[in-house]
Amino acid sequence: MSEELPLNINIKEPRWDQGSFMGRAKHFFMVTDPRNVLLSSQTLDDAKVVMENYRGGIVKPGLTEDELWRAKYIYDSAFHPDTGEKMFVIGRMSAQVPMNMSITGSMLTFYRTTPAVVFWQWVNQSFNAVVNYTNRSGDAAMTVNQLGVAYASATTGAVVTALGFKALASRLPPIVSRFVPFAAVAAANCINIPFMRQRELKYGIPVMDENGNRLGESPNAAKQAIVQVVVSRIGMAVPAMAIPPVIMNALEKKAFMKRFPILNAPIQVGLVGLCLVFATPLCCALFPQKSSMSVSGLEADLQERIRQNSPNTTTVFFNKGL
Repeated sequence: MSEELPLNINIKEPRWDQGSFMGRAKHFFMVTDPRNVLLSSQTLDDAKVVMENYRGGIVKPGLTEDELWRAKYIYDSAFHPDTGEKMFVIGRMSAQVPMNMSITGSMLTFYRTTPAVVFWQWVNQSFNAVVNYTNRSGDAAMTVNQLGVAYASATTGAVVTALGFKALASRLPPIVSRFVPFAAVAAANCINIPFMRQRELKYGIPVMDENGNRLGESPNAAKQAIVQVVVSRIGMAVPAMAIPPVIMNALEKKAFMKRFPILNAPIQVGLVGLCLVFATPLCCALFPQKSSMSVSGLEADLQERIRQNSPNTTTVFFNKGL
């Protein structure tokens, strides 16, 4: 008869050490696993029950430690870490690879005409807006009006940026014009993410002590979180948008590609997907999900409150979002 699973496994934290890049990479390879998108609602709800029961001291008979961790990563892939709500499916990090390989592949294939640039940048930034909102930090909801203004500002800024880069690249060699989508996406991320998370910049995100006790909300912590997310997102785009153009530029000169130009799009999408399978988790792992900041870096009033209520706290922690 197998031993009952102990109740001292810390499932609030990832399975691997988040103090090292390798530990974070292993964690995000699980969180961004595209296969999680295919899981049924029943499977997701079952994983949630396993997690809630374990936290409450109830262990399903026969549950193994590996099954517990599997349930945790299924849960983490679909439920928001702060609100606990089930996230919109295309906004989940597990949807990043299949969604981005299709959108990015199309942007890299159809980049020559202005209507195509506008359409695919709009599609990309609309998708990014969903992802940025879905993976926001904190538990405060945005109103429909705030969400609409943020979306319109983010997508307009991104499309204008893309058209500006396209106009500039028209006077440069053809190989350079292939990198217009990457330049536009990198610049657009700097616009889209802050706009979609502007409420955090205004009102702050929850900061906790090392035991998870909420100490207040900090706009300064939000700024650090958003900068880290922008860097990670641009890093994700580098391999997927820089490597395929070089390969495609060489392939298009081959006889078989001239004979079968219809292969251009599927080959491009496949190359992008291959890059994203590795780039997505590795770039998510650049910074810890549970980010930290010295109390001295917080707003003066929050510093004073923490000194009064938690005098031994020198570092605060917060969910940076993804």
